[in-house]
Amino acid sequence: MSAHGQRALPPVTDWALFLDVDGTLLEHAARPDAVRVAAPVHQLLEALRLATRGALALISGRAIDDIDALFAPLRLPVAGQHGAERRDAAGRLHRHQGAAEPVRRAAARLGAFAARHAGLVFEDKGHNLALHYRQAPAAAQAAQAALRAAALELGGDYEVLEGKMVVELKPAGRDKGRAIAEFMAEAPFAGRTPVFIGDDVTDEFGFGVVNRLDGHSVKVGPGASAARHRLADAAAVREQLAQWAAQRA
Repeated sequence: MSAHGQRALPPVTDWALFLDVDGTLLEHAARPDAVRVAAPVHQLLEALRLATRGALALISGRAIDDIDALFAPLRLPVAGQHGAERRDAAGRLHRHQGAAEPVRRAAARLGAFAARHAGLVFEDKGHNLALHYRQAPAAAQAAQAALRAAALELGGDYEVLEGKMVVELKPAGRDKGRAIAEFMAEAPFAGRTPVFIGDDVTDEFGFGVVNRLDGHSVKVGPGASAARHRLADAAAVREQLAQWAAQRA
């Protein structure tokens, strides 16, 4: 599975498994709400949950409610909105505490901005606000400028995060790496070797934490990365995950 000189993953032992969703477990769609989850993916996640004895979490830019709807009836440990919200293995919810009114005002402005640009998709996740330009690549610079302006108005509590064909406003200091570190301090993840698979620049925070914990970081697709291993695409991810689940069955 290695590429670009990166090492192959060792055999599965006592791992804590963290998975990005879009572009990693599932293929990207033109719009976030166009993504569908096939039955084999549900079955794969259930097999992985059993194989890891519950040490499986989804680490996503999506909101937790959106993730739960996608993967229902499964309710896994999950970090949503790049770590602004998190549900631990005991089912407890941890959410960023910040002033809601300024974010609601920013959401109204960004929604109106997206409505003026054909192809731009505005996503209000609650804590995080995103502009997707997958269907309007020419609007990328305008979208990025609009998010930066919103971040300036919100002050140091919020920052801009750029991803694949999306730019996002999120609480400062919250990211996927911090979410993984929080999981790793709790049962059933604590004491295990972390494995994180992701495809986007937003996943680099997670790769950094996993590398510091002497775990296994896996980049999906091309591009520079701090990850130590690589898989070609989401289909290759699902194939590798199925092999790991079978090894532990």
